[in-house]
Amino acid sequence: MAENPPSSFPQTRISRQELVDLVRSQLEALLQQENFQGAKALLVPVQPADIAQAIEYLPEKMQAIAFRLLSKQEAIEVYEYLDSSVQQSLIAEFKHQEVLDVIDKMSPDDRARLFDELPAKVVQRLLQQLSPTEREATALILGYKEATAGRIMTTEYLSVKEDLTVTQAIERIRALASTSEMIYYLYVTDRERRLTGTVSFRDLVIAQPEQRLGEIMTRDLVLVHTDTDQEEVAQTIQRYDLVALPVVDTEERLVGIVTVDDVLDVLEQETTEDIYKLGGLEAGGDSYFQTDVLTAARKRVVWLFVLLIANTGTTAVISSQEGVLEKVVALAAFIPLLIDAGGNVGAQSSTVVIRGLNLKEVGIKKALQVITRETITGVLLGLMLGIAVIFWAYFLEGNLQIAITVGTSLLAIVILAAISGSGLPFLFGAIGLDPALMSAPFITSVVDVLGVFIYLMLARAILQI
Repeated sequence: MAENPPSSFPQTRISRQELVDLVRSQLEALLQQENFQGAKALLVPVQPADIAQAIEYLPEKMQAIAFRLLSKQEAIEVYEYLDSSVQQSLIAEFKHQEVLDVIDKMSPDDRARLFDELPAKVVQRLLQQLSPTEREATALILGYKEATAGRIMTTEYLSVKEDLTVTQAIERIRALASTSEMIYYLYVTDRERRLTGTVSFRDLVIAQPEQRLGEIMTRDLVLVHTDTDQEEVAQTIQRYDLVALPVVDTEERLVGIVTVDDVLDVLEQETTEDIYKLGGLEAGGDSYFQTDVLTAARKRVVWLFVLLIANTGTTAVISSQEGVLEKVVALAAFIPLLIDAGGNVGAQSSTVVIRGLNLKEVGIKKALQVITRETITGVLLGLMLGIAVIFWAYFLEGNLQIAITVGTSLLAIVILAAISGSGLPFLFGAIGLDPALMSAPFITSVVDVLGVFIYLMLARAILQI
């Protein structure tokens, strides 16, 4: 969405990305000239998130220099927006006290996320030198399992007792706002810190000053537990249109909140993982240009080897049916067409099913219904494509039997692909594996082997070879 740029930039409507590119190019030029005052002035009107992105785009040797130009408070905000690989490289460049000054002021959830990426020895050293309050908050978060609500929550929230008046609650917000990540909700707890209700800032504004929080708070709670999967947390926030979601432990005591900005990070992470898996890739945490070529190749080669081995099945099937191909050489010309069509249909079916599983629209109980629906879709697609291919094959070869063989085979392969693409993700889910592993390349390999076998078997029957 286009926005007005800061006053130090041309007064035209430019996109946020264009602004970042402009800041990065001007910042790099000023740093090359060693004009540090000019570079510092350049960054003054720029948002922390945009500064972080501009720094990420700089040559690595300039990143630490640019970061040191920021004021202490701005440096803390910018650091939280940086990619984890850039955060780690800056730690290596900083003096020890500079590292502590930044990390001690980070929000606990962002600090825990950074510590997940650092070597264990570095984490232990940094933890020991944090202030007692920050060390306790960070250790609490790191103590929960990865990819759970406990691991992505922050402990910077406002809790109150229900006997406070609205005026007293507003005063508490004023006093503690600077140390809290979220002030739009107050969380009402009892003496044992058990969550009993929530009060939104809107509730406070429209209430009478002397009303007690117990009179205006919402007792119908939407919450998650520390061991709730982060994907479920994201779906809960999305379902109820929340800005933040309280997190309680096994004894129902309030221990933290998950904010919507953290949920956006989770959704990006989960979507990225699924896209990688659908493409037959090992998921990676770094951005494209921050991953070296050797690492990129290593992450891709495993699935390629698996698919290579799987595709030897196609070769074996063709080799076993050489007699058919030798007698009717024209059959070989249609093999790529058939297996590509089958692979595409299988990929479409699996994509639809995997999306439904991720969004909880379908489950294992509806597997038969989904597979039946996709099979009917496959029949319709196969009939439409098969009829078209019969005419095309007859036009190319002038042989009706070959044309019928190709068209019939396409119908059978498309139906097979629809069943495989919709059924295999459910099978993987049932045995405890990620359905996204049933990626398009894997399904294509399965359909290739069986498709070629079906094609050549039908050719034997129809052409009476």
